[in-house]
Amino acid sequence: MTREFITYEQALALKELGFDEPCLATYHKELHTIIPIYAKYTNQDVIKAPLYQQAFRWFREKHDLEHEILYDLGNDLTNKVYLYSIYVTDNRSEEYKTYEEAESACLDKLIEIVKKR
Repeated sequence: MTREFITYEQALALKELGFDEPCLATYHKELHTIIPIYAKYTNQDVIKAPLYQQAFRWFREKHDLEHEILYDLGNDLTNKVYLYSIYVTDNRSEEYKTYEEAESACLDKLIEIVKKR
């Protein structure tokens, strides 16, 4: 189930950008591991750990940034590769071997875009 959550580094970046939505879990700041929201830690010890879908929804609703993960059969029409596209920027990514790699890279790019604004 942990692969449904964004990485610790992404969660930290989202916090710095103002993300403050309810989440199912948190990251322990020292251990960088996901812990249940009901665990007995203070807010100083943890940061929210959003799901990928929560993070992407937040970028859509708060920053008007839409994205799409696409696949392409590549030049030989047999090997599937994944790309992401961010609509407002007309930014298309490099190729990734898995959907999850493209999704994570897309989230990193969205973070970068908002940081530059």
